[in-house]
Amino acid sequence: MKLGFNSAILSECSFEEVIDYAAENEFSCVEICAWPQGKAARKYAGVTHIDVDNLDVDYIKNYSEAKGIKISAIAYYPNALDHDPEKSDYYVAHIKKCIEAANNLDINMVTTFIGRDQKKTVEENLAIMTTVWKPIVEYAEELDVKIAIENCPMLFTKDEWPGGQNLMTTPAIFRRVFELIPNKNFGLNFDPSHFVWQQMDYIKPIYEFQERIFHIHFKDIKVYKDRLNDVGIMATPLEYISPKLPGLGDVNWGQYVSALTDIGYRGYAVIEVEDKAFEDSLKSKKDSIKISKNYLSQFFA
Repeated sequence: MKLGFNSAILSECSFEEVIDYAAENEFSCVEICAWPQGKAARKYAGVTHIDVDNLDVDYIKNYSEAKGIKISAIAYYPNALDHDPEKSDYYVAHIKKCIEAANNLDINMVTTFIGRDQKKTVEENLAIMTTVWKPIVEYAEELDVKIAIENCPMLFTKDEWPGGQNLMTTPAIFRRVFELIPNKNFGLNFDPSHFVWQQMDYIKPIYEFQERIFHIHFKDIKVYKDRLNDVGIMATPLEYISPKLPGLGDVNWGQYVSALTDIGYRGYAVIEVEDKAFEDSLKSKKDSIKISKNYLSQFFA
C-alpha cells in the first residue's frame, strides 16, 4: 500500500507546500483537493490545491514527479443529488471537470460522494442516483478514470438531517448501486470510521467488495458511550462521536489492515485528519499528519 494524506487539512497551504510537506515526511502520495475556487460549503470543504478550471498540466505533473509524490486522486466531495437542480447541475459539472483533470494528469482517480436528497427515501434516491450518475460514470470510463465513492453518510449536523447527504452508506446500498451502475470503473473509497459509529462491521465489506475498493481512508472515530447513553442513536451523531487520528479511536487498525492484505490491496491508503484536537494552528495540523504516520508506520515497510 502507498501511504499518503488528504490535503484538506492543509487548507492554508499552496499546492507546492502540500507536495513539499509530503516529500519532506516521506509519504508516497497525496489525495489532492480540487474544489471550485471560493466555494467552501462546510468544514473541510472548499479547499483548492488544484484548480481544474485553470489547469497547468505540465507544471503539476513535473512538480509532483520531481518531489517523488504521486497524486492518489482528485478529491471533490459535494452533494450531486441536491434537491436544488441548479446546485446539482453545478456539482455534476465540476465533477466532470475533475474527471477530465484526472485524465489529463494521468492520475485516473476521482474521490467523491454520490450525494443524496436528504428528504427522500433510499428507493427514491436510487432512482435519482441512476439518472444523475450513470452518465458521469460512463464519461469517466471513456477517459479511463475510476470514480471512488466514500462511504460517509454526511449525517452529522442538524442541517443534514434526516437522511444525510450521501447515499453510499451501507453494504445493502452498495449492492443496489453497483447493480444499477455495474461499470467496473465505479467503486469505493472505503473509510472504516463511518461504519464504527453506525455500529456496523467494517471488516466483512472489505472481502465482499474487494474488486470495488479503489482507494482507502485512514480516519478513526471515538464513540463516547456516556453521551450515546444520554442522547441515543437517533441524535445527530456529533452529539456522541468525534473523529480522531488513527489509533486514538475505536477502529481496530490491525484487523483493518490485515483484511486489506488478505485481499491483496496494493493501492493508495490516505490519512484523513478531522480531529478537533489538532485544529488550533497550522503546526498542529501538520503534527497531526506526522502523528498519524508514526502510528500507521507499523503496517508499512
